[in-house]
Amino acid sequence: MSGAAVLSALSPDERGFLDGIGFDGEAFARLVDTWLAGALPGNRVAGQVTAPDPSSLHGLVPPGSWQGDAIVDAGRQALHAGRVALVLLNGGMATRFGGRVKGVVDALPGRSFLALQAERIRRLREQTGQALPLVLMNSFATDRATRAHLEDNDWFGLPPQDVITFVQSGQPRVTATGELYRDAAGHASIYGPGHGDLLPSLRRSGVLSALRDRGIDSILMANVDNLGAGLDAALLGHFLASGRSMMVEVAPKQPGDVGGAPAAVDGAVRIVEGFAFPDGFDHDSIPVFNTNTLWFQTAALDREFPLRWYVVDKEDDGNPVVQFERLVGQVSWFLPTEYVRVSRARFLPVKVPEDLDAIRPALRALFGVQLRGRYGLSSRR
Repeated sequence: MSGAAVLSALSPDERGFLDGIGFDGEAFARLVDTWLAGALPGNRVAGQVTAPDPSSLHGLVPPGSWQGDAIVDAGRQALHAGRVALVLLNGGMATRFGGRVKGVVDALPGRSFLALQAERIRRLREQTGQALPLVLMNSFATDRATRAHLEDNDWFGLPPQDVITFVQSGQPRVTATGELYRDAAGHASIYGPGHGDLLPSLRRSGVLSALRDRGIDSILMANVDNLGAGLDAALLGHFLASGRSMMVEVAPKQPGDVGGAPAAVDGAVRIVEGFAFPDGFDHDSIPVFNTNTLWFQTAALDREFPLRWYVVDKEDDGNPVVQFERLVGQVSWFLPTEYVRVSRARFLPVKVPEDLDAIRPALRALFGVQLRGRYGLSSRR
């Protein structure tokens, strides 16, 4: 088999659908060929990997000091100047919540994940008088339900032109021998190729240029299911004061925490995914983990990044399939990056429905308990 054979096995409708969401067929064919030839680098990071020097992980300067107050003021000034946007990763395949799109699910009674994130932005707009945009990266699996949810709920009080959505690209899954995989219904199995797709999709969609034209020079990227993350003046001020192009929020580990973390790779601190650490690495030697809440200077993103492709083995109806993914944290390998320690209150992820029960007390404290009101959740899903 070959990458070209995979492409030729797609029907015209399937290829047209993929092309419509930014599929790069030639690049995908080269990727498949490289993998089949055994020339694609393995998922493990090469080089010497050690715990980062503690001095490379910075804390926020406490308010009340001259420096701390100046940093908060700088963040407030950027917010009041309308120079910041919130970008939410709202893609994926809508599989973990019983086929429902997570962003439209109730996080609190009558208030969806997107409703709560929009509420935050609406309050900031009222405080600053600025049209701070809310940007959503959807996937082909989440886009229709997300846009219907926004329209049905009057955009949760935000002007429609200030809620910007775009769709990430997609790719077809292949079999373990490199053939196009078709599901039980005979359809090509298409997926979103990881949140590393944010960066090329921002550029391809024109959203990055549109944000820069509006004077947005900083963005906060967060997962839609992490309601602990929001635009914060102190963190924004810290980011601006660092002079770096990227900032990663890292939180203290608790027993059982797994995932990516900042690590020294041949002496340079970078984000390493949990599965990419060398065999036998002592994960407990790193006291923090990557929350996947990232700050970027928009000017630094207007370029291509050679993010590595990870090979991910999956199953579909009991059949082994292979997909290729890129992850956004690897941008820290190419941009000057600040690492800032934050509290666990900034990290309240919900991966499966059961997680909601554990974090709802924290969400009530963050957002308050309100009755279903003008911007509550409508009944449509």
